[in-house]
Amino acid sequence: MELALIVEAAQAGQRLDRLLSDALPDRSRGAVQKAVEAGCCLVDGLPVTTPSRKLKAGQEIRFSPPDVASSLEAEEGEVDILWHDENLLVCSKPAGLTVHPCPSCPSGTLVQRLLRRFPQLASQEGLRPGIVHRLDKDTSGLLLAALDEKTRLALSEAFARREVRKRYLALARGVPAARGVCREPIGRHPTAKIKMAVVPEARGGKPAHSEWERLWSSPDNAFSLLAIRIHTGRTHQIRVHMAHEGHPLLGDALYAPAETARMAPRQMLHAWRLQFRHPLTGKEMRFCCPPPRDFIDAAVNNARRMQRVVLTGNPGSGKSAAAAALRNRGIPVISADEVVTGLYAPGGEAADLLARRWGGDLLDARGGVDKDALLALFHRRPEARREVEELIHALVRDAVERFWNAEEARGVACAAAEIPLYYECGWHNGAFSPRPVVAAIRTPREQRFSRLRDNRGWDEEKSALIESWQWPAERKEAAADLTLDNSGDLAALERAVADLDGRLARRRAEDDAELERIIVAACGCDDKEDENA
Repeated sequence: MELALIVEAAQAGQRLDRLLSDALPDRSRGAVQKAVEAGCCLVDGLPVTTPSRKLKAGQEIRFSPPDVASSLEAEEGEVDILWHDENLLVCSKPAGLTVHPCPSCPSGTLVQRLLRRFPQLASQEGLRPGIVHRLDKDTSGLLLAALDEKTRLALSEAFARREVRKRYLALARGVPAARGVCREPIGRHPTAKIKMAVVPEARGGKPAHSEWERLWSSPDNAFSLLAIRIHTGRTHQIRVHMAHEGHPLLGDALYAPAETARMAPRQMLHAWRLQFRHPLTGKEMRFCCPPPRDFIDAAVNNARRMQRVVLTGNPGSGKSAAAAALRNRGIPVISADEVVTGLYAPGGEAADLLARRWGGDLLDARGGVDKDALLALFHRRPEARREVEELIHALVRDAVERFWNAEEARGVACAAAEIPLYYECGWHNGAFSPRPVVAAIRTPREQRFSRLRDNRGWDEEKSALIESWQWPAERKEAAADLTLDNSGDLAALERAVADLDGRLARRRAEDDAELERIIVAACGCDDKEDENA
């Protein structure tokens, strides 16, 4: 192409590159300067290679710049275009897609996909036509691009003036303050070339400003969902600032400790909201893009707690048989009675403590607790029963808590504890977190007492005495989340436990669905900020 024009009186004194740039809005000023320096411009028939040459009225300018069509080749690939007009577009970049070509990624980029959809991008020079800001490869979300050079320059100036508002969603370790600001300067890491770091400005760091708002925290406070606004656009700014604050992003292999990096498949960062003024129309543009599936899944999977189940019931109800049936179905179970047996055994922690407190007469010949002697003590001194129970219950509770924590660390979905005195200990009032699902074993009193006589040799008086120390069966069943009937034979119990297993699985699914609903609502785009989306 060749541009021919005459310098008008009003243009006298202008620089050559300025006049040519105004006449060719699709060319950047830098591109015009390079073309002038390369000898592509004649002034009154003579070559001029100085872009800053001042012009006079009446001079004839002939400019023949080289073809600046991009050397990029368009590529097939899906692009989620949220909005566009003749001048610009807003798209949703998926995680894992590089924005523009670079030496390590010469193809398969977002720009090359956009070029297929918007071939006019080829009129812009370079390997990143239309790109006015960027997202890291593994960051998802909103990205703004210009479809012509004039719009690109205008948007670049808007970014430089910090007139473009960008907010991100992030999953960060721990529980940051409800609102916070980080203004630490950012520069190249002094030893790791691929990393950025907080670096004093005196050593090359550039000013950086991030502020966050905590939207939600996981029930165990392991991580939080944050909305983060960046006022500057430093490389890896959010990742560096949040790591510096002690709250690195989940999945961030570059800036987070290994344990945090393993919590997600990528850094959990999503460009969520974008607000800017259209450079041509002046209209205020607002967009919002909910996070992708992997972001929601990472939040749900890391917030999910192992389902804790308590089996309880009155003496003779068949708690141990139900526990055994659960074990046979692959659910780990701890028995409070078995824990107590270990505590009472020779050398057990409780045997030593009880002997020192109440005398050696409480021990049998092997050094374990003599349960008949202990029962006799309770008859003589009712206050002794309360004291012993407080001691034993504290030890049992610690053992159950350690068991549940260990099973959760193994990644088990559900683990149960057989605890006859769960309600009597007051453990239903928040002793465990998360709160267990309580299943009460329902068996008629006459049937329970018959089992106690046949299996343990208890007479009616002893059964009634032990029963009197516990909540009535009806009260336990009313307080429980689930009940399990054990009035039949062993085969009937196994069927009832299978049904219980199914009900527990459905509760886990319902809990996951509710957790996802809460997280999705916190990430929502349901207000006036997303009117263009």
